[in-house]
Amino acid sequence: MRIIAGRWKGHHLKPLKGRDVRPTTDRVREAWMSALGGHLDGLTVVDLFAGSGALGLETLSRGAGHVVFVERARAALRVLEANVELLGAHDDVTVVGEEVFRYLRSVETKTFDLALADPPYGRGDASRLVEEFRRRPFALALWVEHPWREDLSLPPDARTRRYGDTALTTLTAEP
Repeated sequence: MRIIAGRWKGHHLKPLKGRDVRPTTDRVREAWMSALGGHLDGLTVVDLFAGSGALGLETLSRGAGHVVFVERARAALRVLEANVELLGAHDDVTVVGEEVFRYLRSVETKTFDLALADPPYGRGDASRLVEEFRRRPFALALWVEHPWREDLSLPPDARTRRYGDTALTTLTAEP
């Protein structure tokens, strides 16, 4: 796993290990960043279900101003903190060791410019996240990775891109 572009291009990150680990592939991360259109300069980003932090660190490498990582698993937090250390990114990140939905209840509406989420598959977290965003948008835009066949009950203005068995769905907050 490596940073694809930006100031840390080519830096290898420590991966999460385990049977249940399903990191976002470099190919999907690259497509994700391309779909964002390079509009990251100075943005405040939240990386939900952060895991190793690869997604949020990629945005930081490409110009995001600050990234908040939200992750509950202790093993993932250790890897995430090691990756932040590896890149020397301490001043540009906040690591929150809390359950994602509990954390989201504590933030104001539209706190973040951009929310990125790669929740575990098969637990309904992607659907729950979409519902939470539609009820009370915590960012101007939410990008969520999920299995292509998962039904998220999306609003008509949502956009979904398919990459093999993986999908990226984008929702935007109403003005």
